[in-house]
Amino acid sequence: MSSDSGFAGNGADSPLWQSVRPAFPVTKNLIYLNHAAVAPLAAPAAERIQWLATDACAYGSLHYDQWLAAYEGLRTATARLVGGHRDEIAVVKNTSEGIATVALGLDWKPGDRVIAFREEFPANYYPWLRLASRGVTVQWLSIYDSLDVIEAAARGAKLLAISFVNYLSGYRVDLDAIGRICHQHNVFFLVDAIQGLGVFPLDVDRAHIDALAADGHKWLLGPEGCGILYVRREWQDRIEPVEFGWTNVAGYTDYASRDMTLRADAGRYECGTLNTVGIFGLEASIAYLLDIGVERVSAAVTALAGRLSHGARSLGYEVLGLDDQTHGSGIVTIGKKDLDARMLVSRLKQAGIIAAPRQGYVRLSPHFYIAPEEIDRTLDLLG
Repeated sequence: MSSDSGFAGNGADSPLWQSVRPAFPVTKNLIYLNHAAVAPLAAPAAERIQWLATDACAYGSLHYDQWLAAYEGLRTATARLVGGHRDEIAVVKNTSEGIATVALGLDWKPGDRVIAFREEFPANYYPWLRLASRGVTVQWLSIYDSLDVIEAAARGAKLLAISFVNYLSGYRVDLDAIGRICHQHNVFFLVDAIQGLGVFPLDVDRAHIDALAADGHKWLLGPEGCGILYVRREWQDRIEPVEFGWTNVAGYTDYASRDMTLRADAGRYECGTLNTVGIFGLEASIAYLLDIGVERVSAAVTALAGRLSHGARSLGYEVLGLDDQTHGSGIVTIGKKDLDARMLVSRLKQAGIIAAPRQGYVRLSPHFYIAPEEIDRTLDLLG
């Protein structure tokens, strides 16, 4: 679905944040710096969700053909966003389900080795620990390790799993470089993309990514409970569906059929009725971001995060991660000795500024519609 809401913000005479403000009514109420947790819905997403709710209330499933069109629209829009094909996109509940689908669906043998990273969010940590019961070993690295260290570990490994952007420090890894290493050494490359997808350009072919999972409720500006899973076409016959229901099979529209032949595309990983209202919202939010252009979003977010990071350092805060062009992201996590992060987040909230406490630090995550002046106001309150 292409955006026709007039919110794309293509005006040459105004900065991007200013031209897209109408799509974010949250700005009338809050300075929202918590997109790394749960983002406010973009107006195009909210409108599509409201349309479906109203239509389903008045007509039930009479317009089911439009539901199917939204399913297809989400797969197509996601394929455009990641550089894949719609046949490689499955709709899942969340990032965790996407990662678990791959982790449990591959054919593991005793002695297989996984490369994982100590700083990961639990969704990309626990699934690899659970493989120990199958005799799989996990080699733990740090996301800050050099490419030489990663390449040495890749020799003989079966899979490498890493996040595009770290949830705490905001450190953005070089997916293309890690992907080249994995491709060279025949290592399955899985990416948890939730903290970077929609903000930074990503191409699954260029980065040799074999599987990728992300949820819609952070930087994609969609609803919770609806995410996407990309699985490269040549791997689909080697990753078994771990959840099995009526829609995994090719003939799922024939309820009398008992033929268990799997669907020919990534839809084989969808085991039942989909989150239709979530799909309406996520399709619209991804289409909206594509309409604006991920490169424009990236430039705006990087500038805002840099302004916030540099300002926090000038106030004496420690800033985790790096804010350079290669490894910076939209996440800025700050702290001070003896700082009570929860108290500071509460104080910001009282002033209408939304952030998050994380592991003794304050995590701030502005999106492209935030005004530079709002960053400055936040820094004034941090001082």
